Amino acid sequence: MPSKEIKDLRLSGKLEEALTLAKSELDADQEGIWPKRNLSWVYYEYLKQNCSLEHIDQFVFWLNEVNLLQLPFEEKLFYEKLSWQIGRMAFSLSSDIARNVSKGWQLYITIELISFPKPTAGYSFLLKGFHKLLKDSNNYVEFVDWWGLQNFCDEDFQKEKLSNGSEVMALVEQVYISYAKHLLPQKMDFGESTFSREKIESFLPVLSQIVEDFPQYQYPSYFKAKLLLALGDKENMLNVFLPFAKKKKNDFWVWDLLAEGFPNDPDKIFACYCKALSCHSPAEMLINLRQRMASLLISRGLYDEARTELDNLIEIRKKLGYKIPNEVEVWLSKDWYKVATPSKTNNSLYKRYSGLADALLFSDINEEFVIVDFVNFEKKIANFIASESKYGFFKYDRLLSEVKVGDVLNVRFQDGVVGGKFNLYTALKVRNDDFKNLYFKSISGTVKIRNGKSFGFIDDVFIHPSLVAKYKLVDLCTFTGSAIKSYNPDKKQWGWRLI
Repeated sequence: MPSKEIKDLRLSGKLEEALTLAKSELDADQEGIWPKRNLSWVYYEYLKQNCSLEHIDQFVFWLNEVNLLQLPFEEKLFYEKLSWQIGRMAFSLSSDIARNVSKGWQLYITIELISFPKPTAGYSFLLKGFHKLLKDSNNYVEFVDWWGLQNFCDEDFQKEKLSNGSEVMALVEQVYISYAKHLLPQKMDFGESTFSREKIESFLPVLSQIVEDFPQYQYPSYFKAKLLLALGDKENMLNVFLPFAKKKKNDFWVWDLLAEGFPNDPDKIFACYCKALSCHSPAEMLINLRQRMASLLISRGLYDEARTELDNLIEIRKKLGYKIPNEVEVWLSKDWYKVATPSKTNNSLYKRYSGLADALLFSDINEEFVIVDFVNFEKKIANFIASESKYGFFKYDRLLSEVKVGDVLNVRFQDGVVGGKFNLYTALKVRNDDFKNLYFKSISGTVKIRNGKSFGFIDDVFIHPSLVAKYKLVDLCTFTGSAIKSYNPDKKQWGWRLI
């Protein structure tokens, strides 16, 4: 057998001589494994030699020669090393994707019948190359289906650390995101959307497993929500989307997508748009959202605010050289637009609705009623009572423009210490007389102030010295007012005090 001679020729770079000898051996023994094996490694050297962008045609030629050999699947070492070379060629093609994506697809067609060992590092490297090359092409889903989402190595689930110390998103997360993108509804020429319901339904359980097993991945849950939305499953979409949205709540598109979960609730859509437009985002990214917001404002008769949005989007469109949409041109011709008084921004409007938007985002957290029992207006701090075992204070200016003693709020607590500071997710003013009456009451009666004391009582209601002075109260006078329940930390007991 000339195996050693073929190998020596191959390793010394005498590929033509090695090829001639290996082919002669195969001609003499068409069914033998050693002739096929010896020739396959000569082909491999030719592939290595031609693994560059300018030699793609020769590379494909030698791959076809490998295919004709019909080397058995058991030749795992050969196929593993082959996968590395194919991956390198895919990366070479990705240096100019626009020109080479069709060649990349030709490369895929050449290898689709090869039985690569899997999972292996080489098979994952092959995926990396094709992922980079095809992720924006219409053939991406077909390629990934061929590669098989079940074939990732353990390392593929971890972030890749680069030599400069930075990290790259895990290959698994990259592929699942791109795959999901391709399953989302696509706009056709005449505006209609098309997608494969069957594909989405078969992919969702696989994607759901990734979301459950790898909660550190940020974006799979987002795309799961988008796919559920495409199927019309808005309830489950929200359950999936909310954990992701909380992490990305400062990105406008999170609120834009959240609005899609409430197609029949214009108030919630409006609140989400307000929150989206209050995020610090590049102006050019908000122009379409501003147009949709303008439409909602017009429907509500808020013409000054509508003109504000329109003037902002027109300014940025002109700056970027974009055409003014026909819908906007129609609005500009209306009388209401001509007489409307715009502001520089609608930030004050956005803030008024931020509470409702936040309530949507944190709707999976239980709400609690609290009553405000003291306000430090200078520091924007409110003391509250939720129950006799839960009370404290919080900063309110981020969520509410103003509060006063006796206000009932619906809040979602983030954290806090009883008697100390609490942090809030949400806070909305509400009316709940049943709850309020537990801690707030009207009183009328005789004031009792003991000799030499600056404070007083009406029955069991304590009157602070500041109120005695403010209302010029004296012993045995009558007074009508309001009282609120409060905790006395010195006596460690609850009582009532005049407010």
